Amino acid sequence: MPTHALPAPEEVAGLIAPLEALEGPLLPMLHRVQETYGYLPQTAHDPLCKAAGITRAELAGVISFYHDFKDAPQGRHVLRICRAEACQSMGGAGLAERLLAKLGLDWHGTTPDGRVTVEPVYCLGLCACAPAVMVDDTLVGRADEARVASALAEVRA
Repeated sequence: MPTHALPAPEEVAGLIAPLEALEGPLLPMLHRVQETYGYLPQTAHDPLCKAAGITRAELAGVISFYHDFKDAPQGRHVLRICRAEACQSMGGAGLAERLLAKLGLDWHGTTPDGRVTVEPVYCLGLCACAPAVMVDDTLVGRADEARVASALAEVRA
């Protein structure tokens, strides 16, 4: 289970050392660190750069390119709101504004109690049922505030 403690650089070095022999080891290393800690803490950056033979700028470029890599701890539950065209045309923008206001968050924000993180996504594959959201692994089509609240309640967020 991921924790949000800051690991010592030596701990990260030990965690990723078995992956150094792989061809193109950076992505497997990033995945392992994120699986272990729930995100990519700053204390992991130097060991990752050293092991992969890259600069901190190059590491930052890789982390920011792949949206699944997180540089901050996430909430226990993640609410993903579709921002693609079909959902936008069916009221998704307004729904997103209302949900963000209700949670008191901006995009990528996490509630102060650590329960919910809100992220934009660019298609959940439910265009025919737009607007769509996803609560953890559960898709919600024809989403409105009540359906999203119900989905969040089901995961006890």
